[in-house]
Amino acid sequence: MHIITIALILSILAGIASFFFVGIIPSIIAIILNIICIRKEKSINTVRSLAISIVGVLLPIIMYVNSYGLSLPYDKSQHLPMLTQILYDNYTRLGFDMSVLLKGNNEADEELLAQVNDSKGMYFVSEGVGFDEEGVHVENGPETSGSEENDQNGKQRFDINGNPLGENAYKSEKESSLDRGVPKMDIELDDASIFEAIDSNTDSGKMEIGKSDDDMPSYGGLPVGTLIVGQYFREDDHNCNPVLVLQNKTGKDCRFECVFTARDGDGNELATSKKTVESVKSDALFVFEGRFDKAELEGELPSMYEFLVSKRDPYEKDMFDEVAVSSQVQDYSVVLTANNPSDRKVKIDAYVLFFDGDELVDCIWMIPRNEDEVTIDPKSAAAIKADAYYRFDRIETYYTAYEAVGGN
Repeated sequence: MHIITIALILSILAGIASFFFVGIIPSIIAIILNIICIRKEKSINTVRSLAISIVGVLLPIIMYVNSYGLSLPYDKSQHLPMLTQILYDNYTRLGFDMSVLLKGNNEADEELLAQVNDSKGMYFVSEGVGFDEEGVHVENGPETSGSEENDQNGKQRFDINGNPLGENAYKSEKESSLDRGVPKMDIELDDASIFEAIDSNTDSGKMEIGKSDDDMPSYGGLPVGTLIVGQYFREDDHNCNPVLVLQNKTGKDCRFECVFTARDGDGNELATSKKTVESVKSDALFVFEGRFDKAELEGELPSMYEFLVSKRDPYEKDMFDEVAVSSQVQDYSVVLTANNPSDRKVKIDAYVLFFDGDELVDCIWMIPRNEDEVTIDPKSAAAIKADAYYRFDRIETYYTAYEAVGGN
């Protein structure tokens, strides 16, 4: 077979393999063959073959950078091998469902179970759920506490500043509960401003009343030194979401992972939801939001849910103290602003919780970012706007911040 034909076939096969990241070495060999062919015969076929082989080299490089940036491979929240992780990241961002790659990957679950078995490193809580020889089952659900200062379990309710919530704690006007001593920033949101709007079906002035569902029975385990500040459950037409507000009292920065499990009245598993918070500063508050698709639950609410939280050392440098984040209510929307005065790129994950009285009616995950990125550049600011669907009279805002991989 003529060497030009061999080079062309190799270039095409290597190019196809590069879509799965494994074609880079055959593409390099094809480049060498094509250069030899061009030196012997300059034609459109040899140039075309060379171009295909160059693309076969560049594509895996782009896929790697898109997944890991300019750093060495590191363990991500999916706990996948490097090759599988690269395929998962790239094709998920292109809109493909790559959940099949997560099946059988039980490393996170095994670590959680190992911590659960080590009772010295975990403590357990239960609300409305009983245990016996046959397993778990729903008991009489806890009564809603209304505006009482303490609930049935004697667990005092606090606002985000750590103040006890008494009967006058909930104000009628809509306002942000977030201050934390961070200076407020006024970023004018006009057509040229850097913000992302989260659309909703809100009809201005006609907000729906959120469903009352915070008394969902639950049980779970947490690492010692991790405190539950708030525990909620909300639903809408498409999803139902357990929400935990936790505080890191371990005395050091930690990365936290949580597995939520929806269960029926007999304790059978209906669905799971895994979440990761990359870095939480010591003493900081943070949020885990599970997400169960009602279609997966066949339109029914679970009878109870389970949560298992684990912790480990963070992979990224915590930047909580280096940034300023604030939120402000504007009519039926919330504008969250973030300022990064540091010399590093920063990723900020924020959760805004919407309350109607003491009932959680919505929870929105917000990422303030610069254009075409999911990070905030050094010495820059960004803002993001979200519309509320349900009626609310106050908000609470929680955020974490860490150095973006590949940042300056």
